[in-house]
Amino acid sequence: MHYLITGGCGFIGSHLAETLLAAGHDITIIDDLSTGRIANVQHLEQDPRVHLLIGSVTDTELVHETVKRVDRVFHLASAVGVKLIMERPVETIDTIVSGTQIVLAQANRYRKPVLLTSTSEVYGKSTSVPFDEDGDRLEGPTTKHRWAYACAKALDEFMAMAYWKSCNLPVVVTRLFNTVGPRQTGQYGMVIPRFLQRALAGDPLEVFGDGSQSRCFCHVADIVRGLIDLMHCEAAYGQVVNLGSTEEIRIRELAERIISLTGSQSVIKFLPYESVFGDGFEDMQRRIPSIAKAQRLIGWQPQYTLDQILQDCLAAASAEGKLAK
Repeated sequence: MHYLITGGCGFIGSHLAETLLAAGHDITIIDDLSTGRIANVQHLEQDPRVHLLIGSVTDTELVHETVKRVDRVFHLASAVGVKLIMERPVETIDTIVSGTQIVLAQANRYRKPVLLTSTSEVYGKSTSVPFDEDGDRLEGPTTKHRWAYACAKALDEFMAMAYWKSCNLPVVVTRLFNTVGPRQTGQYGMVIPRFLQRALAGDPLEVFGDGSQSRCFCHVADIVRGLIDLMHCEAAYGQVVNLGSTEEIRIRELAERIISLTGSQSVIKFLPYESVFGDGFEDMQRRIPSIAKAQRLIGWQPQYTLDQILQDCLAAASAEGKLAK
C-alpha cells in the first residue's frame, strides 16, 4: 500500500514510517518541520519508496494532491507538548484545527481511510482513572491557555466522528498517552529525554511541583504497532481508542530512577509550576488509560516495561551525546 503520514518527520511519525517501509509499503510524508526534524528520516530518504514533502497540512492544494495518490492516511501532524501551546497558542490551535479539517475533507473527497492521533490531554482534569474512551471529560476555563491544546484536539475528534457519522468516512481516533523512545527530544517539555539529558550532564533534574503527579510511559514501538493494527481494523472505524501503558510512576520517583540508572551525581530540583508556565497553570495529577478497547479490537497491549523503555532511551541518548562530540 501507499500511506500518507502527516507529521512524518516527528518522533512518532518517523518510527511509523520506518515500520511501514520495513513491511514493504510506500510512504509519503508531509511535514513543515515546525517540530519535526529531517534528521529523524534522513536514513530513509535514499529509499525510492519514500516521498518527502516539506509543507503544511493547512495547505489545501498540497493535501489535496497528495491524498488522491495514496491509499490511506495517518494524520499525526499537530502541535507537540503543553509547553509549546503555552508559548504559541494562536499558531498551534490554528494548525491543529485547520489542518485536521483539511485532511478529513480531502480524505472524504477520495474516500481514503484516516487514522487521527489525539491525546490523553482531552480527559482534562477528570479524576475517573483509568480513563475510559466513553467517560466524561473535564476541561479547565478558556482563560487558561493550558487547556487550549486539549480542547483543540477534542474538536479534532468531534470532526472525525462527524465525518464518520455523516459521510461514512472510515476513520479511527487514537488517544495517545505519554509515548517515549529513541529520537524524542526534551525540547517541548517531554520529561524522560529531559531528565536523561540532564542526568548525563550532571545537571539538576527539574521536577515541576512536588513531583507527586504520576504518568504511564509507553514505548514508541508499541504505539506504532497499535496505530498500524487499528488502521486496518474495520471494527475500529468510528471509534476512539486509547493507546498507552498502564504502568504508573510518580515523576519524583521517575527522576530518582533515572539518576540511579545513569549513575549520575545530579540532584532533584523542585520548581513551582508558575515559574515554568506562568500563573494559574493546572496539571493533570494522574493519567492512566483503560486499554480494554484496544485489547478487544486488535489484541493490543504494551510489550515494553518502564525499565526496558528507560534502558532503550538511555542507550539512544548516550549514542547521540557521543555523536555530538
